[in-house]
Amino acid sequence: MTSPLSLCLVQSAALQHDAHDGLDSFAADVTRHSRAHPGARLLVYPELHLCGHRPDEDPETVMAAAAEPLDGPRGARLADLAREAGVWLAPGSVYERGDDGAVYNTAPVYSPEGRRVAAYRKMFPWRPYETTASGTEFVVFDMAGYGRVGLSICYDAWFPEVTRHLAWQGADLVLNLVRTPTVDRVQELVLARANAIVNQVAMVSVNAAQPDGIGRSVVVDPEGRVRAEAESATHQVVTDVLDLADARRVRTSGTAGLTRVWDPFTTGQSPIELPLYAGRIDPERWRAALRRPMSTPTG
Repeated sequence: MTSPLSLCLVQSAALQHDAHDGLDSFAADVTRHSRAHPGARLLVYPELHLCGHRPDEDPETVMAAAAEPLDGPRGARLADLAREAGVWLAPGSVYERGDDGAVYNTAPVYSPEGRRVAAYRKMFPWRPYETTASGTEFVVFDMAGYGRVGLSICYDAWFPEVTRHLAWQGADLVLNLVRTPTVDRVQELVLARANAIVNQVAMVSVNAAQPDGIGRSVVVDPEGRVRAEAESATHQVVTDVLDLADARRVRTSGTAGLTRVWDPFTTGQSPIELPLYAGRIDPERWRAALRRPMSTPTG
């Protein structure tokens, strides 16, 4: 058994990285929203929410100045915020200075106990405009009593391999943190539904508000239905309650009670070669998605 997960998605403009009270302002925002929505268990912000830049600033300069290790002062403060608010906190992605000296666009997540439980490095920066290093690992984490959550950042949603791997790793919900100011947000809304449908996983796409993004944040269920959507580019808070067990139900019983994409193979079927990846789909390995245990409740 799992509990319904109450979400609070903050569609907001980014905070400027050099603001003296940047983290203080963010702390106040977290407190404000957690008090306004006391039932919310997961609070989510857009891509690079804490690392914004003014129109007259060079993004490369901002990136270099804002980058710090995940366990640095910023990370410690974010962990404290999650603990103080008593929520699961996805504060948007940040510029991370890795041990290798490279800068990554990284999405951390913190538990209500103030512990960093996940960190995902954006695998597909939007080339040539984004110059951060590329991550190499798919990341999921367990929310005990609710389900398993996967992470992706903005342009990752355009690459079906990302959401497919997260769903295969047992994600019931994928958080896609976005900062899209361009007209292709229309296509991203289609992708949010398509990724949900073909992977039978709930999708949450949280975009920034003006002037950093054009909003249209959206919540999609594992059968591709839009449950909630911000219909403008302004600052908005989108709330919803998802039962993450729905993903397991849909994968087992089928979309609309019919289509079971995680069980399409006949017994003894040969692997399907994938020349693009120099790999293959092995039927038994594919079916493992149906056998992954669900997150267990805690008292």
